[in-house]
Amino acid sequence: MTTKPEILYSVKAQRGPELRCKGWRQETILRMLENNMENAEKPEELVIYGGIGKAARNWESYHAIVQSLKDLEDDETLVVQSGMPVAVFKTHKYAPTVVMATTNIMKADWPTFYDLQDKNLTIYANYTAAPWEYIGTQGVIQGTFETLSAIARLHYNDSLVGKILLTAGAGGMGGNQTRAMTMHGGVCILVDSNVDIINRRIEKGFIDELAPSLDAAVKKAKEYAAAGKPLGIAVVGNAADVFEEVLKSDFRPDIATSMTPGHDPISYLPAGLTVEEAEQLRDTDRTLYLEKGRETMIRELKALIQFMDEGVHAFEYGTSHRKECIDAGMDEKEAKRLPGFVAEYIRPLFCEGRGPFRWVCMSGEAEDLRKIDDMILEKFADDYLVTRWIKLAKEHIPIEALPARICYMGFGQRKKFALEVNDMIRRGELAGPVAFSRDNLDSGSIVNPTFESENMKDGSDLISDWPMLNGLLNAVGMCDLIAIQANYSMGEAVHTGVTMVADGTAESDMRLEVAMTVDSGIGVVRHAQAGYEIARDVANGQGDLTDESIQIPLWWERKATFGPKDLEKTNAKA
Repeated sequence: MTTKPEILYSVKAQRGPELRCKGWRQETILRMLENNMENAEKPEELVIYGGIGKAARNWESYHAIVQSLKDLEDDETLVVQSGMPVAVFKTHKYAPTVVMATTNIMKADWPTFYDLQDKNLTIYANYTAAPWEYIGTQGVIQGTFETLSAIARLHYNDSLVGKILLTAGAGGMGGNQTRAMTMHGGVCILVDSNVDIINRRIEKGFIDELAPSLDAAVKKAKEYAAAGKPLGIAVVGNAADVFEEVLKSDFRPDIATSMTPGHDPISYLPAGLTVEEAEQLRDTDRTLYLEKGRETMIRELKALIQFMDEGVHAFEYGTSHRKECIDAGMDEKEAKRLPGFVAEYIRPLFCEGRGPFRWVCMSGEAEDLRKIDDMILEKFADDYLVTRWIKLAKEHIPIEALPARICYMGFGQRKKFALEVNDMIRRGELAGPVAFSRDNLDSGSIVNPTFESENMKDGSDLISDWPMLNGLLNAVGMCDLIAIQANYSMGEAVHTGVTMVADGTAESDMRLEVAMTVDSGIGVVRHAQAGYEIARDVANGQGDLTDESIQIPLWWERKATFGPKDLEKTNAKA
């Protein structure tokens, strides 16, 4: 009889100088996995965040991954296929420690995925769950903050003091929204159906308080906004129900969006069901659950569109509501009237190679994080976006599990920063190694035509070569972990994850110099070739962040010579 492995209901990432593995590269990857689990929404089910985003396929896989990392030699590479460790190969000491591919499915749709998942053949990767790079609720907070910054700059004279954001979704990603708005000095009302999730965000310091009703929340929001004071309020309720209730009232927020899990409709709560009833329906009738979920999703999307029509600054915030609603029968033109936040607000940052870059202190010492923050304020004093964020993050962002930070550093900056951190470790200023990663929603690491690559200037929304090139370049760059994934709304996105380790050695200098250049550099190239002038300036060494340039053999143009007929036409015009 086979003995079933232990199910862990909580995991704490190891801190301090003690190694369980044969080197700091392997130990760092193991601690990143444990950090994932320490921040997990449902660790006993290996679910990290986002509904069903998992760190491993099953408990047999989890324990085998842990043991493999402990046993892994410096010249070996662990191969992980959709959350299951499938091989260890003898490679060389400069090769990646872990390579993985997750949720990559031909002819993908939700029924196909669930069938394969039921057969124990795959998992839902989400963005940073499968590659062990989740750092808690703060992992996406600067993206929210910079989106709100763009709205403030474009519509409110660069200030959100006295403004109200209405949104939904208090999960591992969405729970950041209240804090991002209060960091701007504004007020946020956030709706979620699960009071336990709301209380978790309150406990972690991302939400200030739970209102007893929508009316109470609106009343208090108005009072605080009128006084110019920040506040993050949560309300228990279904997003579609609450949004419609607001539309029937005389209250209108200044900004409206949502981070309910439309990208993962089996985790989206249909209206009329309690959390417990939804859990039961998922297990007994998945088809009916998806049908009810999409009906509610259409109502939520239509409410956001109505907010927009009434003058509220509304947008889709990476939830795939539009795509899922179109699949459920909603008119495509109507659904797409609601803009996506990347195309509307964030793409200029991507053109500079900026994006949700992150680091995690393996020592577990908050002092390491503070020292790195201080170094940034000194070394990058001329970058307002970076220094403003770091100052606010030091004051407002709580530490979750291992001390970590997110910062929208761009091309050239990431390399300069990482090499300085590696030197701090070498000088003994930091108590342990540091892992660098990023969200997969980065400048050059994703294609998603209803989100990150929506409305590209050259019409290349559907081209998935770019994340593949990112993954290949990261392998060339000797990164410690490289992941190629496909998920979001099933069949809609391909993206890559990456982790790079600084341990104070000269070898880390070599790895980081290459890896930090190519990882964000391909994002600059992707946008430069699409015709964005900001990105072209960066590629030509004329950007604001660095004078480092990228060699471009040929610039893309819509018209080209495909054969003799094209050459004849050119000669005739000449």
